[in-house]
Amino acid sequence: MVGIVSYGLGNVKAFANIYKNLNIEHKIVSSVEDFDGVDKIILPGVGSFDWAMQLLNASGLRDRLDSLVIERKVPTLGVCVGLQMMAKRSDEGKLDGLGWLDAEVKQIDRAKLTPNEPLPHMGWNTIDIKRDSKLLKGIESGGKFYFLHSFYIKPNRSDDILAESFYGDKFSCIVNSENIYGIQPHPEKSHNNGITLLKNFGEL
Repeated sequence: MVGIVSYGLGNVKAFANIYKNLNIEHKIVSSVEDFDGVDKIILPGVGSFDWAMQLLNASGLRDRLDSLVIERKVPTLGVCVGLQMMAKRSDEGKLDGLGWLDAEVKQIDRAKLTPNEPLPHMGWNTIDIKRDSKLLKGIESGGKFYFLHSFYIKPNRSDDILAESFYGDKFSCIVNSENIYGIQPHPEKSHNNGITLLKNFGEL
């Protein structure tokens, strides 16, 4: 069962609707008790890094999440700011991240952008797949996803990068380390490719 973490940020209902249409068992997790029966976790997120971390830390879910992800190795997918929260720190904020990934969050370099490339990076962009993964089954390099962000995750290990995109420069947009997965674009807004990715995650 996929547990979609509801801590005050992220389009939780959109993920639930997709899994309902896919006939994949799921539920929204808003209390520690809701984690019962969950064997996969989605951590959504939008907005700023520190605000997201404050809400998660205040939700009462943090300790159980850490235990499930780090100790029990439950497959977990972070989306947008949910992915960035998995890093150790972010250039956007002062609070510590979850530290689940050996990575930092960096701002897209404005100096490398053309006048026609504003921040935030918003709209459709292609991905370049760097290594095979069950998460990306049925998705090809050149496939399009919907982005809305000014910051991106930078893993310290290149092997953690599943796919990159380009906006002024290359940046990692889909990552994986052991049971931990993350995607910078919004799969719930990315039509067929996004639905395929969420289906793959639900079937891991």
